[in-house]
Amino acid sequence: MAQFPEQRQENLHEHYSFTADKGQQSLRVDKFLMNFIENATRNKIQVAAKDGNIYVNNIAVKASYKVKAGDVVKVFFEHPTYEQLLVGEDIPLDIVYQDNDVIVVNKPAGMVVHPGHGNYSGTLINALIYHFDNLPNNSSNRPGLVHRIDKDTSGLLVIAKTEEAMAHLSNQFAKKTSEREYIALVWGNVEDDEGSIEGNIGRHPKNRLQNTVFLDEEVDNGKPAITHYKVIERFGYVTLVCCKLETGRTHQIRVHMKHIGHTLFNDERYGGEKILKGTTFSKYKQFVENCFKVLPRQALHAKTLGFEHPRTGEFMRFTSETPEDLSLCIEKWRNYAKHQN
Repeated sequence: MAQFPEQRQENLHEHYSFTADKGQQSLRVDKFLMNFIENATRNKIQVAAKDGNIYVNNIAVKASYKVKAGDVVKVFFEHPTYEQLLVGEDIPLDIVYQDNDVIVVNKPAGMVVHPGHGNYSGTLINALIYHFDNLPNNSSNRPGLVHRIDKDTSGLLVIAKTEEAMAHLSNQFAKKTSEREYIALVWGNVEDDEGSIEGNIGRHPKNRLQNTVFLDEEVDNGKPAITHYKVIERFGYVTLVCCKLETGRTHQIRVHMKHIGHTLFNDERYGGEKILKGTTFSKYKQFVENCFKVLPRQALHAKTLGFEHPRTGEFMRFTSETPEDLSLCIEKWRNYAKHQN
């Protein structure tokens, strides 16, 4: 068997590293990696295995290797990752707060948080390393990053400026002691004034660009996720809600709200860009299309962020204003609802 690449060849660079969950069922390594590496084809993964660039527990394996619980799977290539070639870019940042330990930024919709497939520049990370020196790397070698939000979601993020702050903040997110509240406009009239959604989230088996809720008895049951929601305002065919995260899974609010029948308004990835509720009148259709134009993204904003300061121990809470595009869309629906009464 081939040795670990650091011993075998110094010019290989680690691109991906995954540890199989405790509940991982026996699965071919090529299929396992397809569930984790976005936009990767099975052929590309099989070529990597053929070239001896896929390692499980530091041993090169073939594509047919069966991954089991606890296995550490790594993929190596001869060129460094784009993340390792990061270049600072003079992109303005909306800094809500900063001191020697942390930075709180208000990310606009449309900005990707970190470089990845198809987005290797113009990201929040590119901006951060231009404006701040020596930010600590997280476990994925992303400078300063403690958590992230989707490209077309706006709102608050906390950035670590020191190794100590990174460890302290990451621990808070892991132990669910941080506070994250979002506002979302969703399709349909949410029946209960408030409630909680519990459902494991994992990669959709048929659409790899989506995540989905898995039932406990299913083979790939994802990772536990809990979202608490509360109705803020009702507009008939859509509802404005506040969502509080207890966990932080990818697309969590988008997946959970769709799971209970209330897809986010204009969430193209999850089907919210279609008219899911309302009348068949052409006037109504035109109204909704106008709302889509005003808000050309999913109606989701990370409004409130709270955490314990890593140095002082003080609990700090920040709130951001609802961005103009989402505010205008909400106001349109508010006026529409008034005229229906």
